[in-house]
Amino acid sequence: MNRRDFITTVAVSGGSAYAAMKALGLLEKPATAQSPSQRGSFRLQSNGRGKRVIILGAGLAGMACAYELGKVGYDCIILEARSRAGGRCWTLRGGDQFTDTLGQTQTVQFDSGLYFNPGPARIPQEHVTLDYCREFGVAVEVKENLNRREYYYNTQNAGSLSGKKVRAREAITDIRGYISELLAKAVNQNAINAPLTTQDKEKLVEFLRTYGDLSPDLFYKGSSRRGFTNYPSAGLQPGTQLDPYDLSALIQLGFANYEAEEWDWQQQMTMLQPVGGIDQIAKAFERKVGNRITYQSQVKEIRKTPNGVSIVYTNSSGTNQQIKGDYCICTIPLPVLKGIPSDFSPDLKQAIDNVATLYARAGKGGLQFRRRFWEEDEKIFGGITWTDQDIVQIWYPSEGYLSNKGIMIGYYQFDDTKVGPLSPSQRLSLALEQGNNIHPQYRNEFENGVTLYWPTIPYNLGAWAEYTDEARQRYYPRLNEPDGNIYLCGEHLSYLQGWMAGALESARLVSSKINTLA
Repeated sequence: MNRRDFITTVAVSGGSAYAAMKALGLLEKPATAQSPSQRGSFRLQSNGRGKRVIILGAGLAGMACAYELGKVGYDCIILEARSRAGGRCWTLRGGDQFTDTLGQTQTVQFDSGLYFNPGPARIPQEHVTLDYCREFGVAVEVKENLNRREYYYNTQNAGSLSGKKVRAREAITDIRGYISELLAKAVNQNAINAPLTTQDKEKLVEFLRTYGDLSPDLFYKGSSRRGFTNYPSAGLQPGTQLDPYDLSALIQLGFANYEAEEWDWQQQMTMLQPVGGIDQIAKAFERKVGNRITYQSQVKEIRKTPNGVSIVYTNSSGTNQQIKGDYCICTIPLPVLKGIPSDFSPDLKQAIDNVATLYARAGKGGLQFRRRFWEEDEKIFGGITWTDQDIVQIWYPSEGYLSNKGIMIGYYQFDDTKVGPLSPSQRLSLALEQGNNIHPQYRNEFENGVTLYWPTIPYNLGAWAEYTDEARQRYYPRLNEPDGNIYLCGEHLSYLQGWMAGALESARLVSSKINTLA
């Protein structure tokens, strides 16, 4: 086994290739690549005097376009179908009410000060979203995305761990230990020949022994890293450790799938959230461009003209209105856009129609509990529990620590064909039933809740664009090209679909394109 093969083996086995390379002394020079967060500020050159831009939709993409273009002289007019700005950047609080496309109305009953973000809820550190938070003075706080006290809970095909709550810290510590044991023993075998030198082997064995917390004889026998049943205390109380889980059981648990999700570049790091709800970002944009927004304006037609665009919409009283401009930026989600009459070119219509069918069928439920039992009883402060049940995820709040009450995301479904189509009350019942398998305090502590299924939310009809490889190759380039003076814009026109940053990056790109031509 040579060095390259060894490092590859470590990576494939779920270990740290970086750490293995460092142990071999292969990383002497510091990395010099610039991260996305170091790109600097965004600023258009003044070029838009006398140009009118009609923006369809007052979500983050639409407001960001109006903000950036407005700074350099464009006359921006935003038509928004709802009576609020923000689109999916939305926070629900007590007293709020919404009705889905099936006519089901829910009134939020949360206590004052409590809230639920049914759409985006977190900001990775690399995302441009934080640039706007800084620019607008939006206060942010840590969003505990990963917490090793969270659980992995599978009910099927998990071997001896089926139906058991497994702490993430325990599972991760054990799997690293077993992998390190196997690799350390492999390195020590005489069958492994040069070019790994004796010194290389010694370095690698020492690295693996430390990485996996192995015993001197290179066995993994458990580790204090996985935690204690009784924690170390004063006097003669060193703490009590449990034996590690069996390697086979961990594999059957599906552990690799859970940890792989956490190692996605947008998931693994500490995240951030606006203080008081995700809509603080939308409200900050609204303070900048709110005077350009016409609310309760539903787009009825999108047409090209010889020199620009023409938009027909109904105003708040239901009367048809027409407005003309030099450019149109359309941020309307594709499942909605495909139903609006237009004279788009045939290839653009084809791209819209096909990608519109690929939107994520995501849903969420916010549950208010009278007591923060996850903190009081189980010492969980933030993070996400994973399960193979229909609810998929449980999110613990990263705000209001040690207070009396709290709101937990009781389920987060990404490809929801079972939970979402249920009635709101049935969705709540299912979330309580399955959540109770993990937290038996659910039934006694639950007070009220609200659920949401994005395919039935008006003016969205889906959560975010989910491209297949074929659709990304065949349709995505066309969607990113203008049709006359009409430009599509939004998270679906990015490689960050589903994230607020996708909408903002798209807005910057489209604004730059228009400004270049003006």
